[in-house]
Amino acid sequence: QVQLVESGGGLVQAGGSLRLSCAASARTFSAYAMGWFRQAPGKEREFVATIDWSGGITYYKDSKKGRFTISRDNAKSTVYLQMDSLKAEDTAVYYCAALSRRFGPGTWPSTAGDEYAYWGQGTQVTVSS
Repeated sequence: QVQLVESGGGLVQAGGSLRLSCAASARTFSAYAMGWFRQAPGKEREFVATIDWSGGITYYKDSKKGRFTISRDNAKSTVYLQMDSLKAEDTAVYYCAALSRRFGPGTWPSTAGDEYAYWGQGTQVTVSS
């Protein structure tokens, strides 16, 4: 069982930055590829970014590439999402998730939410225009 706790959300003006953190309880954090998703009011949850087990490879939804950066620190069992040049349409609840260990390097990157076994409670990001 893996518990994930996000933090770092808040209210920011358009053009600003936020850094989200997700702390994991897993003793073997490096055994999990990690992802960030978001869900805006009235919309379906969408994939944002994912990072592989070692942190050496990242993958983004095309529209996020260049503004968002995913990273991880396996020694701290934490994954991060740096968000720059924020826009009003980035307003959403952001969730981190740990990829099911049924999936390995051969199928990564995983962008489908149902491939992720563990989820945090989410952190609200609100961007004012």
